[in-house]
Amino acid sequence: MAGENLRDLNAFVIVVEEGSFTRAAVRLGVSQSALSQTIRGLEERLGLRLLNRSTRSVSPTEPGDRLLARVQPAMQEINEGLAQLTELRDKPAGTIRVTADEFAVHHVLWPAVGRFLPNYPDIIVEIITDYGRTDIISERYDAGVRRGRLIAQDMIAVPISSDIRMAVVGSPAYLAGRQRPKTPQDLIGHACINLRLPNHGEFFAWTFRKGGKEHRIKVEGQLVFSTLPAILTAAVAGFGLAYMPEAMVRPHVESGELVEVLSPWRQIFERYHLYYSSRRLASPAFSLLVEALRYRE
Repeated sequence: MAGENLRDLNAFVIVVEEGSFTRAAVRLGVSQSALSQTIRGLEERLGLRLLNRSTRSVSPTEPGDRLLARVQPAMQEINEGLAQLTELRDKPAGTIRVTADEFAVHHVLWPAVGRFLPNYPDIIVEIITDYGRTDIISERYDAGVRRGRLIAQDMIAVPISSDIRMAVVGSPAYLAGRQRPKTPQDLIGHACINLRLPNHGEFFAWTFRKGGKEHRIKVEGQLVFSTLPAILTAAVAGFGLAYMPEAMVRPHVESGELVEVLSPWRQIFERYHLYYSSRRLASPAFSLLVEALRYRE
């Protein structure tokens, strides 16, 4: 009923604006007889005559004037709102909210977003750092970024990175005078800098792989952080060994600030994916961002 009233009220406004059933019918793309029936049905539902009709013109009655004063501005706002939505469809604009873990934010999302945004000044990208398995629908995100096995099967997943290689690193000052670990078990005698996952409260597990077998080691040390950059800073300063994505520590290894150990046991995690709920009616802005992030071998 509400939809019927809205359609009929719109027809009433256009008849008054045109001052003619003939011109109004052309504007609405309907027959004159169908338009007359629409207005007659509206009058019958309201129990009031809204229009004075003559062979040459149409004008509102007093109740019609009162209704017009209320309805015409509202219809203008509705039409303007629909026009703005059409602009969003035709012109990339709007806000895109994405959740990702810290490494993905800095080393996967940002390089692509930094290249993407200057070309689309009307697009806003909001990135929220989160380590949990976020329900992007209930949390009102447009998409999330997680490693492949962490994504629910009912989501669309687009690869946006290569596999993530992990590395154990320490500064030359820390390693001086200490026996370098040759197996993951040797870490038990070392000061290790732990990452506490903000969403879980647990330590991020130090895992290793060799000969097709995975090894998980519980490490200890004096320092625990909840962010990777802080761990990197502490490792460079010589406070212990750090377990981090290789891409993040590579510049420091190349400069000699850090030394990698246990490289034969290096764990390789599956790549990151951008995941979202449906391809249907994706905004132009979101579709462009997906293509900008898509990983190409």
